[in-house]
Amino acid sequence: MSDDGSLIAVDWGTTRFRAWLVGGDGAVLDRVDTAAGILGGAGGDFGGTFDRLVGGWLQKQAHLPVVASGMIGSRQGWREAPYVECPAGARDLAGKLVSVISPAGHEVRLVPGVMRTDGDGVPDVMRGEETQIVGCLAEGDAPRRLFVLPGTHSKWAVVEAGRITRFATFMTGELFALLRGHGILGRLMEGDAHDPLTFRRGVDYGSKADGGLLKRLFSVRTLALFDQLPAAGVAAYLSGLLIGREIAEAIAWVGSPHVATARPTIVGSSTLAPRYAEALAQLGIESRTGPEEVVVAGIRRILAAGGLAR
Repeated sequence: MSDDGSLIAVDWGTTRFRAWLVGGDGAVLDRVDTAAGILGGAGGDFGGTFDRLVGGWLQKQAHLPVVASGMIGSRQGWREAPYVECPAGARDLAGKLVSVISPAGHEVRLVPGVMRTDGDGVPDVMRGEETQIVGCLAEGDAPRRLFVLPGTHSKWAVVEAGRITRFATFMTGELFALLRGHGILGRLMEGDAHDPLTFRRGVDYGSKADGGLLKRLFSVRTLALFDQLPAAGVAAYLSGLLIGREIAEAIAWVGSPHVATARPTIVGSSTLAPRYAEALAQLGIESRTGPEEVVVAGIRRILAAGGLAR
């Protein structure tokens, strides 16, 4: 391993711990990816877990800056990094970094989340996604960009002049997991293989303007009951139905002209990002995919914006 690192970037979520040793040019020199999330393998010993997983890097370069984003900065994490209110960009995030010290004496800066309150007085939050969004931004960007971040709690975010101005959360992934794992709909499913035909049928039905989600969900049972869905395609149909409904609601939230012209950037896993791109394309919306190692890029930009880069 090279000893010319300039930064340790950490993405510490609910289920996983990912860290990168980053060189001065932004290249990744080494990495760690393990199931040591804040509610999993870390076991509440966040400082000890950090020292165990990346202490070797710091033994060789003790003064490397370390920045962690994600749920590690939540109330359930190492220490709460309070939310920054929209509009929020890299400089705003840098100004609210919170420091903790590991048992071995290493300082770790925690990236705050972002929050906004909608017109009904209801708050919404993100934590970790803000770093991913910042990592996708670049000089010469359009004045307005739209981001889609699929996941357990999917986010749609509007960025204007480099700052997150508003966003909305959709509990699509969690609802799929609940319906897949509990109740009668899950009993109709055989496997989780992606079936493009049934997925697209679900997207089409879920995205229709008339009616709502609660009525449409029962189609998962009835189409299977009358052999209009193969058992191996029921899960894909449900996935398409939920994603289609999410996109329809998000279009209404963002405003259809803006979605059509923004060419949304999808930032997500190798499994979910293609499904969302497929669903958007079916609905006539061209999208693009965010770059790899987006968390590393985001943390580097936050440090640079705050004048903290090494």
